[in-house]
Amino acid sequence: MSEPRIRSLPKVKAPYDLNNFPEGVIESIGRQLVGLIAVGADRLEGPDWEKLFAAAIDADWHPTNNGLTDVRKDNCAWSAKTVKNTNPFNAATVRLISGRNSLDFSYQESNVRSLPPEEVGRMVLAIWNRRLADMRTQFEHLRTVVLIKHNDFRRFALFEFETVAYEPSAFRWSWNSNSNLVGHSFEGKHRFTWQPHGSQFTVVEDVPATRRRFQIHLPPTFEVITIEQVLDQLGFDPTWIQIVS
Repeated sequence: MSEPRIRSLPKVKAPYDLNNFPEGVIESIGRQLVGLIAVGADRLEGPDWEKLFAAAIDADWHPTNNGLTDVRKDNCAWSAKTVKNTNPFNAATVRLISGRNSLDFSYQESNVRSLPPEEVGRMVLAIWNRRLADMRTQFEHLRTVVLIKHNDFRRFALFEFETVAYEPSAFRWSWNSNSNLVGHSFEGKHRFTWQPHGSQFTVVEDVPATRRRFQIHLPPTFEVITIEQVLDQLGFDPTWIQIVS
């Protein structure tokens, strides 16, 4: 007997269309960046960017070990990445550190250089794909949001893309001169790097033309607030500090 045909349930929509950030998000991100600059910050890394983006889209910040669902809203979760670039407005690609895929832990395979590179690539992507599949049981939509930042901490570009699984056979694998595994498309485009020492997995992503570009222009009277000034405004008193041992 053949399988019966059934009506598929409609896919639940994400909070907003992919890479079409709601009104006010860029302004919120910029506002928070100005606040960081005001207290002397000149960088934005990891958890700080996750919290900042979560606040901008009115989502929850929920740090995880897998790094795929650190920002959550309704049925959607984001992995939030930052990348430095000398030209964030026109960068063509970005390299995103996307976790540690340990073949020793997942496959009890420690002598990876004894294996064909295609086999190592298959295992590296299988770890990524399994991690992603587990998260898709919890969230209808998985996305990666990327903030490209200039060294001057004034120019930025923002974009997001659907976080997807990869088919290992769609890539050509080899060891490079640094003894790292690299995966290229059959058209010759570099897509992955995996480091045997440390198991770091990096994905090379295209930056879409629809990226949102913005920059910060501070007024001439702008002054950085020092920690001492903040403490003075708070009326800091040494009695606030209690030595317990």
